[in-house]
Amino acid sequence: MAGHSQFKNIMHKKGKQDAIRSKLFSKLAREITVAAKLGLPDPAMNARLRAAVLAARAENMPKDNIERAIKKASAADSENYDEVRYEGYAPGGVAVIVEALTDNRNRTAGEVRSYFAKAGGTLAETGAVSFMFDHIGAIEFPRKAASEDEMLEAAIDAGAEDVVTTEESHQITTTLEMMRDVAQKLEAKFGEPSKVGFIWKPQTSIGVDDEAGEKILRLVDALEDNDDVQNVYANFEISDALMAKLSG
Repeated sequence: MAGHSQFKNIMHKKGKQDAIRSKLFSKLAREITVAAKLGLPDPAMNARLRAAVLAARAENMPKDNIERAIKKASAADSENYDEVRYEGYAPGGVAVIVEALTDNRNRTAGEVRSYFAKAGGTLAETGAVSFMFDHIGAIEFPRKAASEDEMLEAAIDAGAEDVVTTEESHQITTTLEMMRDVAQKLEAKFGEPSKVGFIWKPQTSIGVDDEAGEKILRLVDALEDNDDVQNVYANFEISDALMAKLSG
């Protein structure tokens, strides 16, 4: 499970779509506001804001919500959020990275620590597990945007590191430094990407038994449900049997 997309698909199948979407919009809006506050409030001139807006559009976030989040950055009474990264170990020695935007570091740290403890894991120092991941740029296009060969050729020419094509999408990875240039070149050729951003990609994955797998998935669920948590990444793989059980 590189990151958490597999897990999120399971949760969507189990219902809670409306509640998940409402919470997701809040998190997307927070990222847009922070990005706009850190740079110019123009997505064309602010790479992080551009990525945040693209992520919001990919989730069908209303245009009014996006514009309101951008305007909020310049409001005198807007909240100030700190970017915080937490690292820890889940059951089975699985490494976990948690990215958060919080207006209260003590509250968020306490909540994240409690989630790890309840799952039988431990929160560690920053840097304790991140060396097991590569921090990279990720760009995604719908599968219909281009043929596999066309996307591969264009991505490599633009300076990308790798391209993986699935039945649903083209997933392009880049170095942190090259992501903006690659995204702009590919967008000019194939249209707007469905996702652009920075991710933590596990260098290797750990297979876990079903008991540990369920505990880890509950931990990820609890973390994702926290209002301050933006992203969760982990380096584990669950069995097909557990995947089928949870998807049923």
